[in-house]
Amino acid sequence: MSWNPAIEPGCPDEVGLDAIETLIVPRSRDLGGFEVRRALPAPKRQMVGPFIFFDQAGPAEFLTGQGVDVRPHPHIGLGTVTYLFRGDFHHRDSTGADQTIRPGELNWMVAGRGVTHSERTSAEARSGPNSLFGIQTWLALPERDEDMAPMFEHHGGAALPLIEDRGVSVRLILGNAYGESAPATMYSQTFYADVALEAGSRLPMPDDHEDRGIYIVEGPISIAGQDFEAGRMMVFRPGDRITVAAGDRGARLMILGGATLPGPRYIWWNFVASSRERIEEAKAQWRAQNWGRGLFDLPVDDRDEHIPLPD
Repeated sequence: MSWNPAIEPGCPDEVGLDAIETLIVPRSRDLGGFEVRRALPAPKRQMVGPFIFFDQAGPAEFLTGQGVDVRPHPHIGLGTVTYLFRGDFHHRDSTGADQTIRPGELNWMVAGRGVTHSERTSAEARSGPNSLFGIQTWLALPERDEDMAPMFEHHGGAALPLIEDRGVSVRLILGNAYGESAPATMYSQTFYADVALEAGSRLPMPDDHEDRGIYIVEGPISIAGQDFEAGRMMVFRPGDRITVAAGDRGARLMILGGATLPGPRYIWWNFVASSRERIEEAKAQWRAQNWGRGLFDLPVDDRDEHIPLPD
């Protein structure tokens, strides 16, 4: 889900552990029925390229009739990325988008000057026991795009480039890497991919991006001779050639990064901006509830409730 419940948020084999600029141990949060692990923003690292928020949702299991209900809530100044391993989400937003996303697909919603959306387990999934496991990320927009009109794109799994070689499978979700380009519209230099490694296989990280990071979904993996377990994020020093090796159980990773955005980024609740003034304006407009007459409206078919502004 893209709802943030918190307010504050060399040669490949010759690099040393100092190539890991930041090691992040995500914070766990119980959202009522399922757990999220938040890797970004972290106390020592706010962003990796344009990525300013990174949550692992689940894995979680639900009984028949149960599921996740993230009520309508607002965003400014960012793009939300939903990518699932298990389960589904029914996405509805104030651009008129109404889309169920399933594993291996991409939902990419750009808030621009302001958007509202909800994400709920579908009625089809609730008809029996169901599960949820996925990654939710936000990308901060360049300052020049903060006032753009909101937009939404859905891309099926077949549209996302698949790169395979000697026990390595890379599904490119966003941006450019390994000579391939994903179809979603990007606003800054970016890469984001789902990587599956067979036991003992090796992945060279893209070396044409300024910021680069790895989140271990399933592990362990080895970097510079040291093992790292699942649920860790590593951010690498720019310019170093990095190779990741899977252990004897294989591994699944999310790799991410891109160009560092110039200037500061402020994050409060679900708002990201290059200035505090933009966030204060968004707070005032969400509190006013003037739907359709300012920055925010509610999804057409999900208007009966919304998440209030935190105190």
